[in-house]
Amino acid sequence: MEKRIADIYNDREYVFNNHVDSCIGTGRMGLALQKEYQEQLRFVQKYIGFKHIRGHGLFCDDMAIYQDMSAFDKTAPVEYNFTYLDMVMDFYLSVGIRPYLELGFMPYKLASGEQTIFYWKGNTTPPKDYEAWKDLIRATLTHLIGRYGRDEVVTWPVEVWNEPNLPGFWYKADMEEYFKLFKFSFEAVKEVDSAFKVGGPAVCGGSDKPWITAFMKFCHENGIAVDFVSRHHYATTFPERSGHYGYAELMDPENADDGFPDLHSTREIIDEYEEYKGLPIHITEFNTSYIPNCPLHDTNQNAAYIAHQLSRLGDDNVAYSYWTFGDIFEEGGVPFTPFHGGFGLVANGCIPKPTFWSFVFFKDLKADNAKCVFKDNSTVVMSLPDGSYRGVVWNMSLKRSDNDFVYEYQVPARENGEYVLISKTVDENTCNPLKIWHDLGEPSSLSKEQKELILGGAYPNVNTRKVEFAAGRACFEVAVRENGVVYFELKPVDTVPDRGYDYKRVMQYDKD
Repeated sequence: MEKRIADIYNDREYVFNNHVDSCIGTGRMGLALQKEYQEQLRFVQKYIGFKHIRGHGLFCDDMAIYQDMSAFDKTAPVEYNFTYLDMVMDFYLSVGIRPYLELGFMPYKLASGEQTIFYWKGNTTPPKDYEAWKDLIRATLTHLIGRYGRDEVVTWPVEVWNEPNLPGFWYKADMEEYFKLFKFSFEAVKEVDSAFKVGGPAVCGGSDKPWITAFMKFCHENGIAVDFVSRHHYATTFPERSGHYGYAELMDPENADDGFPDLHSTREIIDEYEEYKGLPIHITEFNTSYIPNCPLHDTNQNAAYIAHQLSRLGDDNVAYSYWTFGDIFEEGGVPFTPFHGGFGLVANGCIPKPTFWSFVFFKDLKADNAKCVFKDNSTVVMSLPDGSYRGVVWNMSLKRSDNDFVYEYQVPARENGEYVLISKTVDENTCNPLKIWHDLGEPSSLSKEQKELILGGAYPNVNTRKVEFAAGRACFEVAVRENGVVYFELKPVDTVPDRGYDYKRVMQYDKD
């Protein structure tokens, strides 16, 4: 087995910006009224606690905000119905998460065309009346401020549209028309309150560089003080379709066209303008595959790859939003099975997938005054003020290689004595709900017993052991199987047994 060494005794500090909990994606907003959706989000918030949530469909017809009855009564004014919006916002805030408002898609009565996308037919054409579009934005934000308070609502980021560089999401992928939409939308938001943070263009890969370049030029030439730039990031090849599914291969994260170098190019484009230099970048969607029926999403391989992404996405970006928190999601229709390759961290039935734990582990790295004392392409280690350590180690593979390894961590200590090493392991042997589902015959509808079995194998394996420090340092090892992710903590422990209690005697360790 390969052995790797993390020498933390050199007292070096590494750059690690951990924004793992900044935002999470969701299916269209109207789905938030469903019971299973709410249960999944409560579960995610309990373990991770994301700050914001972003999804499509704020202005789609199932939310019923835009009401134009002029076809039936020419004297009827345009009205706004916020009944469902209030229900959704109330729920989000009740579980400690704030909206990240994506302005889209187009209400049918306000749309200039018939083009729609997805099973739920979101209209993706420009407004037929830009002033009416501005009125809709102003009315919605004004209502939200009236209900939840100005100081609260202005902290909700506002993004204009979604992936306008794709013709399916924006009619003909018309760049000039999108810039017009952005300008009108930006003005409408700022007219309600200048404290709102507004950004775009929310583009996906492929044509991200020319679009972001043109977007910054447009903002510069029109004197638009954009508050942030947003883009998306997916990391697989074009999928091969088979039945209900799409099979895609992972790309090298160092790929210049789609990997970390491509993400960094956004920083370089923005910084070419003095007035925008250092402007925040938000990745408002990221995942491995960009389709909601890719079996990769349900695997331990996905978890290890995303762990590596989480170690690097903060290099240039102040926010990054995994697409999505759960599998109540209908872009391609209602899923047939609980494990269908959905985007979610959580499968239907509130079953956490392996990637869920990658997020939990990186959230657990966050602590007041913690500093990064080691970081490479397979591990991140944090040192805490109390002398303890927290770390995550992952074994990422693009294709199966049967390559396991063990990491040896060499760490200093404030004082000699007894420490406990706590590890939580997620790999194909210890936390693999997909395998249990497969072994049970891949049932499309889970019985109560089947669900309990799968849930029982969907949590990390927890292990503890004592570590002795001598001469101010210690070494300990963490083994990681291929596609595994392990979280560990090393912290001092003071054993104070009850009178007469002898653990070694209980376990018969001292037996002759």
